Amino acid sequence: MAIGAPVRSSANLPLSIVGLMAKKTSWQIICSSVIPSLKQCLLLGRVGWLYKLPPEHPLRRRSFASVTPSPDVRTNGGSPKTGSDVSPKPKTTDTRSQSDGTASSPDSSARQPSIPPDWDEKPNLSISAFSQLPSSTFGHNQHMIINSDFKEALRQILWQFRAPIRYAFAYGSGVFPQTASGSKSASTVHPHPSRAISSMQGGQGKMIDFVFGVSYTQHWHSLNLHQHRDHYSAIGSLGSSFVSRVQDRYGAGVYFNPYVTVNGTLIKYGVVNLDTLCRDLSEWDTLYLAGRLQKPVKILRDDPRVRLANQLNLISAVRTALLLLPSEFTEQDLYGTIAGLSYLGDPRMSLPAENPNKVANIVKYQLPNFRRLYAPLIENLPNVAFHDARCTSADWMADPETNATMAQDMDPKKRGNMVRRLPRAFRAKLYFRYQSKFQIPQRDFVRMLEESDDKDPTRVKRQQGGVFEQRVAGDRPEDLRKEVKRSIKSTVQWPSATQSLKAIATAGLVRSIRYVREKMAKHRQGQQRQKENGTPRAGSGSTENKES
Repeated sequence: MAIGAPVRSSANLPLSIVGLMAKKTSWQIICSSVIPSLKQCLLLGRVGWLYKLPPEHPLRRRSFASVTPSPDVRTNGGSPKTGSDVSPKPKTTDTRSQSDGTASSPDSSARQPSIPPDWDEKPNLSISAFSQLPSSTFGHNQHMIINSDFKEALRQILWQFRAPIRYAFAYGSGVFPQTASGSKSASTVHPHPSRAISSMQGGQGKMIDFVFGVSYTQHWHSLNLHQHRDHYSAIGSLGSSFVSRVQDRYGAGVYFNPYVTVNGTLIKYGVVNLDTLCRDLSEWDTLYLAGRLQKPVKILRDDPRVRLANQLNLISAVRTALLLLPSEFTEQDLYGTIAGLSYLGDPRMSLPAENPNKVANIVKYQLPNFRRLYAPLIENLPNVAFHDARCTSADWMADPETNATMAQDMDPKKRGNMVRRLPRAFRAKLYFRYQSKFQIPQRDFVRMLEESDDKDPTRVKRQQGGVFEQRVAGDRPEDLRKEVKRSIKSTVQWPSATQSLKAIATAGLVRSIRYVREKMAKHRQGQQRQKENGTPRAGSGSTENKES
């Protein structure tokens, strides 16, 4: 335009140009105000019409901030992505990665990626992103491989809850078989199950168990009561505030709603605050949820903080089991001992309310999954190793018939380091037992506990066992096993008992009676099969079982 040329007003412009300008202005207004608000609503999960969309709609798969990535949403070995960066279809050439929800499988190579040494020295449990984990493949051992259609059917059940779920896993015999594939139940319990669920359960009709990790307990129950009031007993009539108090103050901090139908499938789901979950995983203050995650589960929504805490839980389970085992043992001995830890002290095991062969069945039919869960951790420990020529085979990790032999170093110094690195709350119970046994003066004992306090951020001292820990580890094996088991029982007994009593109120009388009857029926069936087959129990921990 020439200098001094008159500026044309919008009134002198052609109507078509004025229309375009108006459309552009309107579009800018929408982009600057409406879209950010809509995006925020989507992230909070509060747009009602979103739940009316079909399950396969892209918005149903990408809109929630609570859907954190599992290893199957990594991109070509890079850092995990969250939120809008997550692609609904990960770029990978491994078909098993796409169908199994993991970036790598144990049978794809002889070994999984190694875990950084001393990652558990000073774990930061306040992380908020997967990129803050010790490595890009950290915790992949926690993700079990299951049928892709079955996995998707389980995830579709989660989408039926409008309340935000940050972390979720499915567990139990409804997901991982604990009997021979040929055995059938008398009837199916699912009203209208999907084809994938019916196919995977083989007509056995097993209720599927879930645990949901949430950020704000009362807010979650408020939303869920509004959507699924029929899931709750009469306690739900007292409001979300009362429900959350019952959850957090009594038992193990879990609120269960059993025998509810979602997507035509009968399920039981427990709700736990993420802080409660991470504390139990890292410190073993109740061993209620930590015990469940010590066995194979299918993680459906992951969280970086929980993944780190659960890795601490798993390696602590290995160390505790090693204290209960001799110098040489088998994989089934190790996994049976680990699977039986959370059953010690459970009052239900003194009643006819569970299959007496529970742990043996779990280990027998899930041996490759246990191997996937624990083999990478075992390789990271300096005092235990696989001691079997069969482990040199490329596909031994996927072989359910292999029961590899193992060996551990019984040197009190190395075992003392294991004692020192046991979970904080559980370690304190063991220390108190040995204070009494060794008759250590209270003043000296308190000073020793202060020196070994892991929560002091100013301490840079490594978690090495001292004279006391070495003395504990050097105790007679039978005495050490007795003291460790007593410490486990004292950890499990009270939370498990109060959680069982709480379940009567939270589930309601009718559902509670149904639950007890089914458990008693399993106990009778287990006893009958034990008489017929003479089935041995796996591992030293399998004599006292628990799995709901």
